[in-house]
Amino acid sequence: MDIERQRVQDDLRGIVGGDVYCDRLTSQLYASDASIYQVVPLGVVRPRSAADVVATAQYAAEHEISLHPRGSGSGVAGESLGAGLVLDFSRYMRRITVSPDATRVTVQSGAILADVNGALRPHGRWYGPDPVTRSVTTMGSVLSTNASGSHYLRSGSARDTVESIRLVTVEGELLDLSVHGTDEDGTIGRLARGMAEIRNQFRPLLGAAESAPKSRGGYRLDDVVDANGRVDLAKFMVGTQGTLGILVDATVRTESIPTHRGVVLCFYHRMDMAARSAVAAMRHGLVACDLMDRRLLQIARDTDPRFSELLPREAEAMVLVEIQGETLGDLYDRLAIIQHDMCNGHDAAFASVDTVRQSERDLYWALSRRVIPRLYRVKGTDAPVPFIEDVSVPCQRLPEFLTAVQDTLKQNQTTATFFAHVGHGNLHLRPFLDLTKADDRERLHSLSKQIAEVVWEHDGQVSVEHAAGLSRSYLLPAQFGDLWQAMGQIKRLFDPLHRLNPGKLFGAILQKPNENLRPSDQTIEITADTRVILEADPPVTATARQQGVSVPQLQVLQQWPAGRMITGVTRGCNGCGRCRTTSSSERQCPVFRATHREEASPRAKANLLRGVLSGQLSVDDLTTDRAKEIADLCFNCHQCRLECPASVDIPKIVGELKAQYVATNGLSLSDLLMGRIDTVAAMASRIPWISNLLIRGRFPRWVAERLFGLASARQLPPVVRETFLRHAHRRRWTKPLPHGGLKVLYFVDQYANYHDPDIGRALGEILQQNGIGLYVPLAQANSGMSRITSGDLKGARKIARRNVRLLADAVRQGYTVIATEPSAVLCLKHEYPNLLDDEDALLVAEHSHEACAYLWDLHQGDRLSLDFQPIDAQIAYHQPCHLRVLDPNQVGPQLLELIPNLEVQRIEAGCTGMAGTWGLQRKNYRNSLRIGWPLISAMRSARVSMATTECSACKMQIEHGSGQNTLHPLKLLAYAYGRMPKIEKELV
Repeated sequence: MDIERQRVQDDLRGIVGGDVYCDRLTSQLYASDASIYQVVPLGVVRPRSAADVVATAQYAAEHEISLHPRGSGSGVAGESLGAGLVLDFSRYMRRITVSPDATRVTVQSGAILADVNGALRPHGRWYGPDPVTRSVTTMGSVLSTNASGSHYLRSGSARDTVESIRLVTVEGELLDLSVHGTDEDGTIGRLARGMAEIRNQFRPLLGAAESAPKSRGGYRLDDVVDANGRVDLAKFMVGTQGTLGILVDATVRTESIPTHRGVVLCFYHRMDMAARSAVAAMRHGLVACDLMDRRLLQIARDTDPRFSELLPREAEAMVLVEIQGETLGDLYDRLAIIQHDMCNGHDAAFASVDTVRQSERDLYWALSRRVIPRLYRVKGTDAPVPFIEDVSVPCQRLPEFLTAVQDTLKQNQTTATFFAHVGHGNLHLRPFLDLTKADDRERLHSLSKQIAEVVWEHDGQVSVEHAAGLSRSYLLPAQFGDLWQAMGQIKRLFDPLHRLNPGKLFGAILQKPNENLRPSDQTIEITADTRVILEADPPVTATARQQGVSVPQLQVLQQWPAGRMITGVTRGCNGCGRCRTTSSSERQCPVFRATHREEASPRAKANLLRGVLSGQLSVDDLTTDRAKEIADLCFNCHQCRLECPASVDIPKIVGELKAQYVATNGLSLSDLLMGRIDTVAAMASRIPWISNLLIRGRFPRWVAERLFGLASARQLPPVVRETFLRHAHRRRWTKPLPHGGLKVLYFVDQYANYHDPDIGRALGEILQQNGIGLYVPLAQANSGMSRITSGDLKGARKIARRNVRLLADAVRQGYTVIATEPSAVLCLKHEYPNLLDDEDALLVAEHSHEACAYLWDLHQGDRLSLDFQPIDAQIAYHQPCHLRVLDPNQVGPQLLELIPNLEVQRIEAGCTGMAGTWGLQRKNYRNSLRIGWPLISAMRSARVSMATTECSACKMQIEHGSGQNTLHPLKLLAYAYGRMPKIEKELV
């Protein structure tokens, strides 16, 4: 850290109660957002209170530092980026206070919109404006950008909901803003008088603009000064994007959740027909009307099988409309009328569906609400790029405007995705460009201006919903004309020295859309020893290298094959922030949900590695303790890989980050022990009575906590004398099977071998019941997942080579590899190919299965015996994270439901937080319980006799937190076959 950054960090930590970071790595994490831009800040402040914001603003004013408020960093215009201090409100300032009658709610800037609606839902109310990113976007961002969404026709925009705002001025003064008279004293009076004077000065220009659609860009002066001369400063501040003040909290109005809602989907052969039909349908009193083009429909089909049958292949466009009603009868009648009108006439839809059912309605709305996330799944060099992004024209002119924009795109030999909120003429378009090419980077500017000209020709405006930011602010002087002077006077009134989010909305110098773009990747060389060497951008020439110029080099430690090179994978993360979601329907990211720290988010890891690959950070930065701290906030659950809109392999990126640190610094004692816990278990099984005595003893556990970092509160599983491999040898399962037919090789994990051999025994009995041969090779080793998680890739690679050599030979002999531990299967199918440049690893991955999935496939082929005895019990099932990646269909509970009288209750409450050996460590114990608390609570309240899960770590957490006895599903199946009567005592 340089002297200036160190000084600022030390100064602010002395006056701010929240977090302050000015190191290079943390700054890199905040240098980008969901836009195509990158600006490295001086530092980051995470305020805990309004007092922290005041202190930071006062310090910044004294030292002439700019301030940049930030929520979740999900903006697509770069509105939260800047070279000064970033104020991250999402870490601590998330309080939500609902009024007694729930008609109002007071929210801090960092409160997530979805959480606000969650707090209001029990009262039958919600917050009206509904931007599509509401599961990650903060209320500060909603108000700062004047967000609206699909239901603008019903709820308006955020500006229409605000009652009061508390903000901090550029000088560091905390103000309570609402409606104020010009005769008030102090700063508020000065601001009210200034606003009234500016409003009066430009009244003729404002009056001339009243016939045009109301502006939702720039600084809005409409409806700010009432007939009595009072100024609504709170309303005015909405949409100012942090350029006039720093929003701390606000009180906003809520609305009742509609009693009944109906949705119609109509499909068209041409987009212009869809646009005209949608405009005509506005006369039916719609509360929402969205239009999507064929590209978005195709992406929806490709990413969600539920849409394959719903969306006709021949559809070039789709229109979604919604109406509300107090009675179902009235709603059905109106839906029938709307559907009839849209399916008849010159611009008729060729197909349509409608519904009033909530499940179907939510599915239809998922088409619109997931539009932006789906765009990130577009593969290839050309991708839809957000730079002109959102424009608005009068609703009636939207059809002709769409045609004009398409003509402009054709002239520029490109295309775009189109998504429109037809009711208020708002269009989101993203042209396809390849920003790795210099020509396309240059085209950003010209294409942006050309599209803006088309917008203005149709009496429209740019930058109306997703902020102006760095991408569109430069268009505003031409858009506002003579009114631009009013914008300047407002900026000088609130922020005369341009220190609040400078360069956004107003400024003497506004950047062009192709400036401050994210740096391009480094060049790649493959040397004789197959190491990948990465050079900083711009690449150092061979001549310069000969002259002794230092070249940053990164020797990557995993396999990055063609098509999935390390640069392409990191570039695939666009920073959308979806991995910061707190939605109960998703699991990513468990650690972020518990901590709300940006560095815990999956995108932070991609930003960190991209910083090195682009030359913003040095390779040596990956060997620092701060880099390790960031990487250790991932425990390799793979949920981000499953749910990431762009399908970025973040776990592999984290594996590279951890391995780079370990390669230089080695492993800590705790990580060293966790990576070799199978060896410890093997030694303990030699003297089980002594080992189990030590495991249960308080003093030995206290010593283990102090010496090895093991959590003394965590109850470790006892070891057994007869391991499963010994049992298998006694049963002669360790002999290869010479005969044909179905043959299975059991890849045994540590838990089933040393702690609960009955899992393996149950598998053996089930296979015998079904006439399937079982082979358990004694030469196999533990999967090595704990080593991979700790970054010990060298040790993991040795294990992988040994196992792959053994398993590949068996596969060639006709064996199918199965495992009872999800993490072991994940190693075989995903981790080993990352470690080994070996065809055998791919062969093993292709023929490896989780045990329940293998049995379910047998059932699907009518080859599984159903001779089950009834089990009168109610059980709660939890699907482990690693198995969720491998098996999205949850075959475990489906297998159990084949057993007569057995009732299976599926608990969908997220991750247990155990994460293998991660939850065993003292440093992670509290976060482990915090992550798993929703599941623990659900298990405690479930009216069941026991729990079941395939994962041994999840079993430990469930039993530790809820006290529910937890079995592997295979034990229940074996018992139902009548082959393991000893399990009966565990069913009690």
